[in-house]
Amino acid sequence: MTANTPKSRKAKGRALQQQIRADLIDHLGIHDLDIKSTAMGQSGCDLYLSPAARAVFPYGIEAKNQESLNVWSALQQCQDNAEAEGLIPLLIFKRARSPTYAVLRWEDLLQLLSSRGAS
Repeated sequence: MTANTPKSRKAKGRALQQQIRADLIDHLGIHDLDIKSTAMGQSGCDLYLSPAARAVFPYGIEAKNQESLNVWSALQQCQDNAEAEGLIPLLIFKRARSPTYAVLRWEDLLQLLSSRGAS
């Protein structure tokens, strides 16, 4: 089933944001008040990260839950919003009945891999 009204499209997007938030809280072991899902239509990243959350997860998330996605437009939005907050852009997207994917710039992925090897 696809979201056909603005209200249902926003609800679909909100559901993905809330799932990402819950997953990050579970996997990072941070307090649930350190990550908040922003209101739909609000400018900036889709999740607000407290300074404590940014210390362990320095990514600005743009979440897209759509059947058809203009990847280049979504990446530009993600990059603009993340860089305005001094974060690394991370695009997370899915569509109905499909897995969720995450996209990083290549150099950011290499940096992440390098930092994991150094610890």
